[in-house]
Amino acid sequence: MITVLGATGQQGGSVTRALRDAGWKVRAVVRDQSSPRAQELAATGVETVRGDFADSTSIRAAFEGADSVFSVQPSSGQPGRPMSDESEVAAGIMVADLARDAGVDHLVYSSSMVVGQSDSGIAHFETKRRIENYLGRSDQSVTIIRPATFMEMIPVPSRDQTSDHIEFLMADSKPMQFIAVRDIGRIVARIVESPDRYRGRTLDIAGDELTGDQMAKVIGEHLGRTLSYRRIDPAGDPLIERLESATDEGRMSTADLAGLRRQFSFLLSLDEWMRTADAVAAR
Repeated sequence: MITVLGATGQQGGSVTRALRDAGWKVRAVVRDQSSPRAQELAATGVETVRGDFADSTSIRAAFEGADSVFSVQPSSGQPGRPMSDESEVAAGIMVADLARDAGVDHLVYSSSMVVGQSDSGIAHFETKRRIENYLGRSDQSVTIIRPATFMEMIPVPSRDQTSDHIEFLMADSKPMQFIAVRDIGRIVARIVESPDRYRGRTLDIAGDELTGDQMAKVIGEHLGRTLSYRRIDPAGDPLIERLESATDEGRMSTADLAGLRRQFSFLLSLDEWMRTADAVAAR
């Protein structure tokens, strides 16, 4: 049985669906079992249990009898779910400790590609580095995944919009990697199926790499019109400025795409993702 944290969120929901489809018994940890998303999961045969990072007893109960745990926390500063840097770190460490105490065989922790090997200068990514470092010092069986930027975050215009351009973080000719959220779930399902193969590993994961101009071309072809690309004007926003610097430094393009495709042949390119219902829903 696999316990999935954040099961009504993007990553947790993807992991829950992938594990369910692979035949696993899944225990989905949700804050509100009466929410529409939680009820949708329950209707598909997934066990839902209430859990909150502010209530360690609820998380401990969710881990009882679990073979593996998928751990993801809301990023500090995430809209709609206020969490400080320190509370994100505390939640990640608490999950690791409770999983160990419950005798969980394997923990999969979702971090971020931006973390890399050195200080990113971005506080809500450095929280994830601190959790990674804690896991690295433990004697637990752990796999860390570092997803690239989600394809779902690309501001794809709807067909009825008249916009002739698209804006994002990278320079016109600078590549940036992306991953479809559904592929995160499918990768985690593979990891929990073969924990010995992935034990102790940190995987930067992505499905495609594109420059700004290439991204605009792919999306424009699907919309049936020509789009140009512009880099987002940070307008003095320090977070946007730092994210764009991280892109220029190559911190958002660190996955070995060829190696990943040998392991996970299902990985979607942006062109393939644009053909899916996920892309339509994101517009």
